[in-house]
Amino acid sequence: MLYKLLFILTLLTIGSTTNNEEEATVETVSDENEESRNYVNNDEDQAEKEGRKARLLYSYRPYPMIDIMLQTAAPNYVPKHPNDIFDFLRDSFPLPGGLQAPYEEYDYIIVGAGSAGSALAMRLSEDKNVTVLLLEAGKPEMLLTDIPAMAPYFQSTDYTWQYYMEPQPGVCTGMLNGRCFWPRGKAVGGTSVINYMIYTRGRPQDWDRIAADGNYGWSYKDVLYYYMKSEKASLGGYEKTPFRSRDGVVPVEFVPKRTKLIKAFLDAGEILGHPTVDYNSPHELGFGYVQATTIYGHRCSAAKAFLHKHKKRRNLHILPESTVTKVLIDPQTNTAYGVNYVRKRLKSTVRARKEVILSAGPIASPQLLMLSGVGPKEHLESVGIPVIKDLPVGKTLYDHICFPGLIFELNTTGVSFNEGKALNLREAITWLRNGETDLSSPGGVEGIGYIKTPISDDPEPVPDIELISIGGSIIADGGPDGSRAVRRGMRIREDVFDGAFGEIDRISKDTWSTFPMLLHPKSVGRIELKDSNPFSHPLMYGNYLTDPKDVATFIAAFRHVQALVATPPFQRFGAKLHRAEYPLCRSMVFDSDEYWECALRTLTATLHHQIATCRMGPVGDPLAVVDPELRVHGVQRLRVVDSSVLPRTVSAHTHAPAMMIGEKAADLIKWTWNVVNKI
Repeated sequence: MLYKLLFILTLLTIGSTTNNEEEATVETVSDENEESRNYVNNDEDQAEKEGRKARLLYSYRPYPMIDIMLQTAAPNYVPKHPNDIFDFLRDSFPLPGGLQAPYEEYDYIIVGAGSAGSALAMRLSEDKNVTVLLLEAGKPEMLLTDIPAMAPYFQSTDYTWQYYMEPQPGVCTGMLNGRCFWPRGKAVGGTSVINYMIYTRGRPQDWDRIAADGNYGWSYKDVLYYYMKSEKASLGGYEKTPFRSRDGVVPVEFVPKRTKLIKAFLDAGEILGHPTVDYNSPHELGFGYVQATTIYGHRCSAAKAFLHKHKKRRNLHILPESTVTKVLIDPQTNTAYGVNYVRKRLKSTVRARKEVILSAGPIASPQLLMLSGVGPKEHLESVGIPVIKDLPVGKTLYDHICFPGLIFELNTTGVSFNEGKALNLREAITWLRNGETDLSSPGGVEGIGYIKTPISDDPEPVPDIELISIGGSIIADGGPDGSRAVRRGMRIREDVFDGAFGEIDRISKDTWSTFPMLLHPKSVGRIELKDSNPFSHPLMYGNYLTDPKDVATFIAAFRHVQALVATPPFQRFGAKLHRAEYPLCRSMVFDSDEYWECALRTLTATLHHQIATCRMGPVGDPLAVVDPELRVHGVQRLRVVDSSVLPRTVSAHTHAPAMMIGEKAADLIKWTWNVVNKI
């Protein structure tokens, strides 16, 4: 216990996580073909290099205190990996039964141990008559990733894929290199190891519309069964309702530590006609306390929920730090039969008797399909990849974006979250014991509110904006002398941040803010390959705010938030809109629509909810990549099981839907192979 406490205190004090290395050169063990040789991640463009440089400087600094703590905490310990001083805090996934190497063949190969892949691996391996291999490019999580308040730290470590959207004029103008940062989880547990743990399911209409498009089995009634199958809720009585469950494996609870500002948010919502509800209820829209995938204030990733208790199953093999480079598909029969992957700098091949399943997420899954010859014909030919199946992989991409700069100053002190309050040993000890400290807060998020702005023309009760209530703001990350984890995690330029918020940042002013999140963007992006090298990041085009209705919806949301803050519950704290000055907005009248559009285009932040890149749709849908049973159109024994299959935007953060997709896919696969009867 002592070394855990010391490490928490050390990391919180110095803002250091773990050392990052560049992608290693792969030494192949096979001479099958030229394309499998010597992949090197050496062709990043200048912006990516600059981003990586910033990441390395942030995530590891050679403080002597680290050595002192290591010697104090474990004087006889020698790290297995010299560049990874935290390796003895990490979880482990040894092969069961004393195996020294994986098999050459499995029934099912799952690529990616994220929210969907972890659920899928657990459920498929319940059948003792099959073997399951789960391949994950990232490392196992560790004690420090269990701390909810540290979520923003890990977006700048090797627990993430350091993706950047391609430059787009007029968005992310206040970010480093003018590019939007798209971190995705690179860990056993995937993005659920680095996210903000928010549990949302989407509105019934979202799912019923997906089903109405020809995607049988995906109505709200259908998916509710799988949401409830996973869920183990403890929500002050909400769990007793017919649409909640207490019998699953994924804990869902209210955050144990709150500020007084959440009551102001809920009370103000009531005044403006937004009842306080279980916001996952199918029956009404409203505001509510945030529901998180935590247990007693500790993060519960998908790996913890679905894998940890079952990692000794002899038929489930989990291989971390194993990067899949290609799905092997017989070009004569269009049948998937295995994958190539790289582990410990060596290339290996493993075969699948039944199916290969991609659960690598909305960026890596389409990338792998295209690298394997499944994708748009003209694009694949342009990068020299033989085409096996011409499909619109990556042609559709939706994302949830937000604006983090809507900040209100308070004339009351000591009421909002501030990182400085949590940086002490007492807080760490209390968090370990019962989780009831500021460390249990998922980045300060306390509440969720769904609103339908006047811009919406949806005839049904479907919100177009989610308000994420923060018990503070982005200045609460330690200020000039602190970690600055939130602003660095978003890649906000220091000069932009200081110009906009430096005045209140320097004095650690108490603040409240909400992040308005655009739920149903009209703007559509895409993903393409950069080249045929599997270690090159793909080219990602968000096309944010290209539809003027998206901008208008945001501005309507800003006005609604201002109306909320004008109510007595917030005015008791003297809440006043902070006048932020952005470099490109100085000529504009503050608080005008023109100003807000400029501000939005300066701080354009993703919520990491990319979807639709392997879009689901029936035969005949010209945009579909997989069918309603998640089978890749025209390719046998190959499925995609993650949030990339969602064909429409949903009113939800994507962690819970991804777990649901993994649960449902397990039954789809079992039905295919006659393991279970259909419900």
